[in-house]
Amino acid sequence: MSDTIPASPIPRSRSVFCNRTLNFRSLKAIGYDMDYTLVDYHAEAFEERVYELARASFLDAGWPVAELRFDPEMVARGLILDLQTGNLVKANRFGFVKRALRGTRPLSFAEQRDEYAQTLVELSDPRWIFLNTVFSLSEGCLFAQLMDLFEAGQLPGARTPAEVYDHVRKRIEAQHIEGRLKAEILQAPEKYVILDPEAALALLDQRAAGKRLLLITNSEWAYTAPLMSYAYDRYLPAGMTWRDLFDYIIVSARKPAFFMERGPFFEVVDEAGLLKPLVGPLKTGGIYLGGSAVQVERDLGLAGDQVLYVGDHMFGDVHMTKRRLRWRTALVLRELEAEVEALEGFKDTEAHLAELMTLKEELEAQVSRARLDLQRRKAGYGPACPEDNATLDARIQELKAKLTSLDTEIAPLAQAATELLNPRWGLLTRAGNDKSHLARQIERYADVYTSRVSNFLHATPYVYLRSPRGSLPHDPSSPGGPPLTV
Repeated sequence: MSDTIPASPIPRSRSVFCNRTLNFRSLKAIGYDMDYTLVDYHAEAFEERVYELARASFLDAGWPVAELRFDPEMVARGLILDLQTGNLVKANRFGFVKRALRGTRPLSFAEQRDEYAQTLVELSDPRWIFLNTVFSLSEGCLFAQLMDLFEAGQLPGARTPAEVYDHVRKRIEAQHIEGRLKAEILQAPEKYVILDPEAALALLDQRAAGKRLLLITNSEWAYTAPLMSYAYDRYLPAGMTWRDLFDYIIVSARKPAFFMERGPFFEVVDEAGLLKPLVGPLKTGGIYLGGSAVQVERDLGLAGDQVLYVGDHMFGDVHMTKRRLRWRTALVLRELEAEVEALEGFKDTEAHLAELMTLKEELEAQVSRARLDLQRRKAGYGPACPEDNATLDARIQELKAKLTSLDTEIAPLAQAATELLNPRWGLLTRAGNDKSHLARQIERYADVYTSRVSNFLHATPYVYLRSPRGSLPHDPSSPGGPPLTV
């Protein structure tokens, strides 16, 4: 028998997590987004530069923003802007607001209750703006800070929170469109781009396993070509470039319109990006601009669950491909690694907190039972209780004292749980005692999710990913106490 090399254990933070069973062997094609998917960025450096360029634009317009500075902890992916109030909120999967900032100030419990007791977050309502990608961090931070100035009456150029957001959005979008930021990235990619040698090997494995690989990005050719070359060529076999990995390379795709509409394709015919209209079908190895997913399906001879699309944008990459095309979907959630690692590090404390919460429930049940017995004795109905009123009242007070002492022990542990990953907002996938609105979107539209493309290397192109059995509160395996409050 030949010796085999045991596989190294893969950290849980590098796993591919499955919402709906996905057999990679049945996939015929895999499409990839580029920014924050195939090419990962130092998010803080990238978003701080976007922020500074937008702030400079406000300064030129005479807005009082000279003292503002980018705060990477101010905003997290999955938060929601309330254009009616100007608040920044975090909601659970049912749309109930669990935390909120007014400007940069956290709302008190009473303020939040008064503001949102009768309000549910519905993303179909234009009142709400979902920050569903890492690109949203600079936008959300600048909006929150400008709302402080708006509340102080220092923004004469905006009459409502919605108008403040319009100004922010236009200036943030301008930084991505005008080309200055991309030119800076190409000039010093080492400052912004995170190199991942395993990503190239994962794509090589998929291609050698017979998968047809597609690059579908909104970035233009002049940015895509040098950036992909920087991130991938050094890790490929001699004589091979990043272009050799893909059957089709599609730039300036205009997602999500690419998945919704029937736009024309243009062929990129030289390094300078010269275009000519495409006549006939897409050709293997071709480089194209624009187009539509409908033609990609037709020319591949594939559709629906034969195609997996991998991207970082919840709406443009995952929601629309699932809803319109029924493609299989994978969300790249870069922050997931830190989240899983934080949970792993908190595991012992979580177990202790769960024990304390179980004890708290038992004591609360005893208090409720004693109160009911006392109520029945005083009102003279129901089964007779052997204890007299004074004994029952003394027991209730004793149990309440134990609960007060227990709450003192629970409070700092519960507080620490709410501050995992981000002291303002906690974990991305949790809101209070429930899943966050972001987690609900992931659950609904992403068949699988993972922290980076190279995690597919560890899964292999032949993996059969099975979703866990869905749990319900009445399942025998469900814990007796409530889940961890995070």
